[in-house]
Amino acid sequence: MSAPSDDLSAEHPPVLPSLTALGSADPHVITVPARTGTNVELRIHTWLTVFDVAAEEWVPAASGFVVTVLVYIVDAATGRPRYLPVTEPGEWARAIFADVDAAQGYFLGAVDPDTGEHRDGQLAYRLYLGADWQAIRAPRQVVGCPHYRLRAGDTDPEIRIVTTA
Repeated sequence: MSAPSDDLSAEHPPVLPSLTALGSADPHVITVPARTGTNVELRIHTWLTVFDVAAEEWVPAASGFVVTVLVYIVDAATGRPRYLPVTEPGEWARAIFADVDAAQGYFLGAVDPDTGEHRDGQLAYRLYLGADWQAIRAPRQVVGCPHYRLRAGDTDPEIRIVTTA
């Protein structure tokens, strides 16, 4: 693993949402300058949605909650989409999911998480929770696009997120 880099937002750490306190009506929004990009801003929206799906052939019924994190990567001056490697947005998603279990989170890509349609300047992440608030595998009945396990690789740079949570 590479040497640790400086903390993100060390001067004014953002408050990460508590997953158990999230509401589906209004997302929790964090806006931070990107550490790895010049004049790039991350607008991180997090919300909770309830799901209750019936059993299908070979697939059990499931109910619980899905935590969705959308990271919008924009130019700080214009608000237009910008490119940023997925490492930093992924670390923000892991930090938010760590409230329960970051290793069980999923990376969906630059898509609308419900339809799977491409979205410029946006990266989507999800974590599925059972009724007991424990992380579960993504229920097949609620998956609208491919999901990839959110794992930090040994070759990924280490970016620590400092928060007030």
